[in-house]
Amino acid sequence: MDISIVIPLLNEAESLPELFAWIKQVMEQNKFSYEVIFIDDGSTDESWQIIEDLRSKHTEVKALKFRRNYGKSAALNEGFALAQGNSVFTMDADLQDSPEELPEMHKMLWDDGFDLVSGWKKKRYDPITKTIPTKLYNWATRKMSGIYLHDFNCGLKGYRNEVVKSVEVYGEMHRYIPVMADKAGYKKIGEKVVQHQARKYGTTKFGLSRFIRGPLDLLSIIFVSKFGKRPMHFFGFYGAIAFVIGFLLTSYVLIDKFIALRIGVSQTLVTDNPLFYLALTMLIVGSQLFMGGFLAELISRNAPNRNNYEISQRIGFE
Repeated sequence: MDISIVIPLLNEAESLPELFAWIKQVMEQNKFSYEVIFIDDGSTDESWQIIEDLRSKHTEVKALKFRRNYGKSAALNEGFALAQGNSVFTMDADLQDSPEELPEMHKMLWDDGFDLVSGWKKKRYDPITKTIPTKLYNWATRKMSGIYLHDFNCGLKGYRNEVVKSVEVYGEMHRYIPVMADKAGYKKIGEKVVQHQARKYGTTKFGLSRFIRGPLDLLSIIFVSKFGKRPMHFFGFYGAIAFVIGFLLTSYVLIDKFIALRIGVSQTLVTDNPLFYLALTMLIVGSQLFMGGFLAELISRNAPNRNNYEISQRIGFE
């Protein structure tokens, strides 16, 4: 199969028939074999009924329905696991992403040799309350990750199948799939300017809370990619430094006290010396970091699968 298109959705009943018709037209014009995987993230409108109707007429339609809302990352993770196409594309269900971009992105993956191609909505039709925070978010992500994409949060992206099979997406980490792919060794990351459509139906799912959760998830990705298999190297290193500093300060305070007693010089109590409390703090911090490192090692070696979601219905995967 040439192409898999993974589409997470939440209450997008009005747009689904038009979106699928648009995808079908583009795929048939370019003679691609394809599948469209809808992941219903707990919709409360008629989205699932629309998907069932589409499936009854088109075998290319496949779908999962979550029992409740888990978020976009969970939807993409499940879609990636099921995708069979050589190229795997993600796009939003609100008609703001254009399927017309897919053939050129597919070409970039296989003719130009990219592992991943990210869309860039250079001209956006979003309110200023969304565009300005998005620019700040993209700037911060570029600086923290070292990957210079203009639009990390663009829902329209293309991947070689092996890339999506190598990443685990959870929390709010769908925005950082290029970062995770890079950490997994897929360094050929391209970018394509894509057309952004004004929202035609429904309301945006945008929330300002993502600008708090997002950077925290990025820090998690950077840390886990570097120390996930060896957390003791991180905690143990800094724990050792703190412990050594605490030990040296304690030694200095005690030796200074013993020398004063030896030569008969009057001196304050050890507990009245500020260095004593600094030394004690460093010893405690060092011990805690060591303990944290050992616990992290145990967890990393025995961690269960975090991506377990309640799926109420399946279409096309029987």
